[in-house]
Amino acid sequence: MKAPVLVVACLDDPTTDLVLDELHDRDIPVVRFDPGADFPDEITLSAYLDRSGLTGSIDTPTRHLNLSNVSAVYWRQPTPYRPSPNLDPGSAAWTADQARYGLGGVLAALPGTFYLNHPFRNRDAKYKPLQLATAAACGLTIPHTLITNRLRSADGFISRPGRTVFKPLWSTPYKSETGKWRTIWAHRIDHEDLDETVSGAAHLFQKQVEKVADVRVTMVGDRVFPVRINGAPALDWRLYYDSLSYELIDAPPAVVKGMRTYLDRFGLVFGAFDFCLEPEGEWVFLECNPNGQWAWFDDPIPQQIASAIADMLTRPKGSS
Repeated sequence: MKAPVLVVACLDDPTTDLVLDELHDRDIPVVRFDPGADFPDEITLSAYLDRSGLTGSIDTPTRHLNLSNVSAVYWRQPTPYRPSPNLDPGSAAWTADQARYGLGGVLAALPGTFYLNHPFRNRDAKYKPLQLATAAACGLTIPHTLITNRLRSADGFISRPGRTVFKPLWSTPYKSETGKWRTIWAHRIDHEDLDETVSGAAHLFQKQVEKVADVRVTMVGDRVFPVRINGAPALDWRLYYDSLSYELIDAPPAVVKGMRTYLDRFGLVFGAFDFCLEPEGEWVFLECNPNGQWAWFDDPIPQQIASAIADMLTRPKGSS
């Protein structure tokens, strides 16, 4: 029997479903669960470690997984570990941490297993300052950027030529004064928007790129899927899905080389890169999501990406 692919993902994820369909069409056995939601109520873990390495098993209500016999892991945004609601706050925090470092540690240590991507590499690659610094070191063009909690520095940066954009460093939901949860998107910022509250947190300010289009490049190994996003009337195209159209294009060789070097620096196999395309043809790097979405593109792009991911997950063990 073929060794299974382990899929670690939340249950409601169309992106994962496309890859699962591709694996099923290839007759590849799959074990899927969401450790944050399913452990410990739906998952039992028995992992043994000695001088021979890691052995043992994980059991779900419908699957048995031999930890020594996993061919590959597709790591797709599982939910955070959460404790039982019946526990007091101290016990709840303790049990959630034990799950994260226990089950999470086992899932990160499967012997001889290929990860797309390894969860620790995903974690490292999510920090925007590190993304920008790495992109520049890899030869990619980046916008002029300031990260600060100093009002004077922010005010001086806005005074420089060009419009300034504020972006959150992490997409944490924010509770407004009215008590409603909202997401903070990239938006223009001017002098009158600044005050002493800048000192209360780190902020990312960036010179706005004058663009003719956005480009999302999904990279799987050495396969590149650059998609031009047309029709976005504002800074952040994610607010305007209904008005967007998508076109598969070619990426300049120098950009492809920079992206490949970028993924290698982080130890990644997969990355979803966001670029602005300037009128003169310059590709300006904005960020790279190591676990980015791609299922919403027009057909046949999602199927092509799902096939590329399945190709990586079904390579013989030990292949480079």
